[in-house]
Amino acid sequence: MCTTLRINMTETGNNICKFRKEKGITVRQIQEVMGFNTPQAIFKWQRGETMPSLDNMLVLSELFEKKVEEIVVIEK
Repeated sequence: MCTTLRINMTETGNNICKFRKEKGITVRQIQEVMGFNTPQAIFKWQRGETMPSLDNMLVLSELFEKKVEEIVVIEK
C-alpha cells in the first residue's frame, strides 16, 4: 500500500526562519552564500510560498547544521 506524503510548506518555511535565527544568520548572508541577486526567494521560502530546490536545501542544511529531514515538515 502506498501512503501519500505531502510537504507542509508553511511549517517548512517556519523551520527555515527559526533555524536561521537560531544560528544568527541573516537573510542577506543566505542570499550571498546562494549567489542570489535579491533576497526574494529566501523570503518566499520563509513564508511557505515556495520551496528551496534540492541543491539549495542542502546548502541550508549545512548552514543550519541540520538534516534536511529536520527542516522539511512532511505530512501523511
